[in-house]
Amino acid sequence: MSELEIELVANGERRTGRAEPRRLLADFLREDLGLTGTHVGCEHGSCGACTIRVDGELVRACLMLAVQARGRSVETIEGVARNGELHPVQRAFAETHAFQCGFCTPGFLITVVALLEETPMPDDDQIREALGGNLCRCTGYTSILAGVRLAAKLLAEEGA
Repeated sequence: MSELEIELVANGERRTGRAEPRRLLADFLREDLGLTGTHVGCEHGSCGACTIRVDGELVRACLMLAVQARGRSVETIEGVARNGELHPVQRAFAETHAFQCGFCTPGFLITVVALLEETPMPDDDQIREALGGNLCRCTGYTSILAGVRLAAKLLAEEGA
């Protein structure tokens, strides 16, 4: 099968690569663009480890083809920090120990950034609803909830 040129904007930077029409976006990001923060866990869209944003919408990169991202804006975990500074969500997760092994963390962080942009001060039910598609096998989610609450507070204090 012949490869197609894929041009997209990844984390604010125009990037180009080549991929077969059936290549998954997660594989294209990791192997062709070197954006290895997008993890692939279940390959069925149910664990959330591969969560990214495409044109601002949360998507599972293991369920989207690379060709579907042509000409679109893609945000991965590598694009969350700015100018060498961790995003408040990243800082809050570190401070509350909201992760253990770290495998699921990129998907959680992308999801939480999107949640807090839409709902700056979510209650616990809203947090649980937003994180319903992200699975963590290491924690009991208590520290993750604390991380989201702290992130909301930090964003409010920083006016971000």
